[in-house]
Amino acid sequence: MMIDERKKRRMLSNRESARRSRMRKQQQLENLVNQTSQLQKQNAEIMHQINAITQLYLKHESENNVLRAQIMELTDTLRSLNSILELAEEVSGLAVDIPEIPGNLLEPWQLPCPSQPIMAASDVFQF
Repeated sequence: MMIDERKKRRMLSNRESARRSRMRKQQQLENLVNQTSQLQKQNAEIMHQINAITQLYLKHESENNVLRAQIMELTDTLRSLNSILELAEEVSGLAVDIPEIPGNLLEPWQLPCPSQPIMAASDVFQF
């Protein structure tokens, strides 16, 4: 009879241990599901930020392109005006102060911040 009692106690102990193990696994699974949900939410927020920054970048890039075109137009206008001044100087014989065109205006593609687009698709970080 002593063996039966030991066997019963051992069975109960094993059942309780298995129950605790199942509960731990269930808790770990819930924690992982919560963590996955939180990471997906963070990922969506980051993707939203990336998209917003990309749009802002494209806006600024477009504005820079317009400004570069304006620099080129103004440089051409300045050259034309300088040519007229040179001609007026030759015809009148009067000394005219003709300003020089700054070198960086002659080559607007070599301004301090060259255009180098950063391309990234919004789904690049999706798993």
